[in-house]
Parts: sequence; C-alpha cells; structure tokens
Amino acid sequence: MDFDMLGLKPRLITALQDMGITDPTPIQKQAIPPALDGRDVMGLAQTGTGKTAAYGLPLIQHILSDETRPAPRTARALILAPTRELVNQIGENLDGFIKGSHLKVAKVVGGVGITPQIKRMERGVDLLVATPGRLIDLMDRGAANLSQTTFLVLDEADQMLDMGFIHALKQIAAKLPAQRQTLLFSATMPKDMESLAATYLDRPVRVQVATSGQTADRIEQSIHFIAKAEKPGLLIDLLRAHSGEAALVFARTKHGSDRLAKQLTAAGVAAVAVHGNRSQGQRTRALDEFSTGKAPVMVATDVAARGLDIPVVKHVYNFELPNVPETYVHRIGRTARAGREGAAVTLCAPDEMGELKDIEKVIKGEIPVASGRRWTPQQEEAKPKQTRGGGQRRGGGGPRQGAPKAARPGGNAGGRPGGNRRRTSRQGA
Repeated sequence: MDFDMLGLKPRLITALQDMGITDPTPIQKQAIPPALDGRDVMGLAQTGTGKTAAYGLPLIQHILSDETRPAPRTARALILAPTRELVNQIGENLDGFIKGSHLKVAKVVGGVGITPQIKRMERGVDLLVATPGRLIDLMDRGAANLSQTTFLVLDEADQMLDMGFIHALKQIAAKLPAQRQTLLFSATMPKDMESLAATYLDRPVRVQVATSGQTADRIEQSIHFIAKAEKPGLLIDLLRAHSGEAALVFARTKHGSDRLAKQLTAAGVAAVAVHGNRSQGQRTRALDEFSTGKAPVMVATDVAARGLDIPVVKHVYNFELPNVPETYVHRIGRTARAGREGAAVTLCAPDEMGELKDIEKVIKGEIPVASGRRWTPQQEEAKPKQTRGGGQRRGGGGPRQGAPKAARPGGNAGGRPGGNRRRTSRQGA
C-alpha cells in the first residue's frame, strides 16, 4: 500500500517524496483513511511511528480543499502537544508537508517572548501548534480565537494528562465549535484516557499499532540490581563501554539531573542536563550539543524528555525508576526510533522494587537481568528508609551483587549465569 492508495492528493504525495518519505507506516495506513473521511480518530501507537503525518496529512488535505482564508487571530486547525520540543518538531514536519502551498503554520510555546506569537496570529493561521499553557495566555489576551477552529488534535494525550493539563484542555475545548473533527493520539491508554476520549471524541475510529504498555520492538532491555549509592559508578562504567554513542539518562528530579550530569562530566563522560527549570535557550543549546555529539549523554527528567525525537539515541538508562509505570514505556521509546535498534538499561535499588513490579505488570513480563539478583522483601525491609516529599519512601541499598566494572557494548553486562540480555518481542513485552 502506498500513500496514493490511502486517498492523499498528488501534491501531498510529492511533498512526502521531497522529504524522502515513500511508504506509509502502520499507524498512517490505519489512521489516514478515516481521518480523510471526516471521522474522529483515537490512535494508540508507540512514539516514533509517524503519528504527525497520520493526522497532519488529512488535516492539510481538508484545509486545501477549502479556498477560504482564516480570519484574523483565528486558526483553522489546532494541534495541542505537551512540550515545547514536541511543538517545534510537529511544526517542522507540517512545514514540509505544506511546502509550495499557501497554508501557514504557527507555533505557540512558553519559555520565549509572547509578542512575536501575538503578531503571528494577527492575520490568522491555517495550522496552529501549541502547548496548552501558552495558548491560554494568548486566548486571555484576545490574541487567539478558536471559534472557527474545526479540527482539533491532541498529540501525546496521555502525557498531557500526566503533566496536569486536563483543566487547560477543558478550558480550550470549550472555546471550539461543537461541530468539529477531533483526533487523539497516545502511546498508552490509562483509565483517564478512556474518559478523555469519551468527552472529546464522537464515535471515533480506534486505530492501534501497539497495545497499552507494550514496549517497542528492537529494544534490548536489561536490568541491574544494585545499591543506590553505587548507581553513579555503574552508570559511568556502562557509558564508557560505548563512549561517543548517544545515550539518554532518566533521573526523577531537576536537581538530581543537574547533579548526575556534573558527576558524569567530572568522570570524563561529557553530559548535559535538560529539565523544566532550564530556559528555552539553555534547552536548545543542550539539545544541539547532544544531537551533534559534543555531549553524547543527556540527563533528563521525564517532563523535559517528552516530545524529544532524536533518532540517533542508541541507549536509554533508567538511573531511577519512574513512579508511573507507563512512563517506563515512554522512556525506553526514546531509542529504537525510525527503524533502528536500541538498548534500554535499568538500575534498580532495593527501595525501587515496588516500582519495578508495577512496570513489569504493565509490560507483561520480567525485564532480563544483566547483573545482581532480585531484591527480596527481607532485603528491602533491612534497608534504612526515610520519608521524602510526596510521601515516597527512599532509602539506601544493599551490597552490590555481581555488578560489573565494565560492560561489553551490546552484550551481557555480567551477573548471574544465563542472565544474558534477550531481545524482547511484542509477545514478551
């Protein structure tokens, strides 16, 4: 099947060819036809599967078929995304799709001056890509009017829920016409998502490439059971084993990201930190250093990493396990993008066993052990614990069991006999 068979017009197919895109991905094959028919769509797919084209191409074709131009301060189509980085990437893709046409795309995000965005909206735009918070700022100032917006896309909808945007979504949706086409895309399907879909979608066509909690193919997963205090040393050893290759390291907090990036750099592993306290300029510079290989390691919080689409990432490290199990799927989905292979490595301390058990329920399988042994409840209880913000209990670790001093790239990092990493499949994930 090619794009012509999906019902796209020749001018859009030509634009795709100019971008080097010739064959539709599974999510595009399933989502584009009903979207072209004007149906609401709920798409469930892993990140990096081509979702932007799955909703962007039908929207553009609908808008191109209407000769009218947008009124001042209005947008004909609205695409909401949770982060600045994702908005920018969506905007870049849309610019490629509309090349040579009269359509206009505007990007609205926080962290940068609002005045240029107000001026950009004055004449109206065809496609508006925005983060919820900044869009509400523009609406409050009378600079954005959604009364004529007949297409709405919620991209990475589960992440918008996780980030607390539900009230902003309600406020924005209330300003849109009741008669509209809505497309919702998500990598996971938590319970809140079903409620969101029921609220905003009208008899949607459900298209699915991966089930909720399913980890991407071609991702080689492994886990090291190790004391909390020994995590930095092991991480440095593992990063040195594939020096120069792009790696994304996840930490829980902004302060922890900064601290870990400094530890890595001090050990000779060039690293940058990205989190919500960094300005847009700092985030952009860090991303540039990471993308160009000047700093091949990026330490990030979950919020900062959402929306990053960097195909070169070969390794993802869970330095600390996430509190929300579905987040694990998002994290490791940062690698093995665009048909490439990748590795996801998790470092688990005794007090993180609860999070690990929740994650393995979501992915429906155990993560292969690279070193150490699973912590027993007795070992967990034997560790000193202290109360931190949010009521989470955190503590130290036990003795480092079989943790390697170095790891072979792509191979077993040591540990129990027969504990080699195995490639997971859809069935095993």
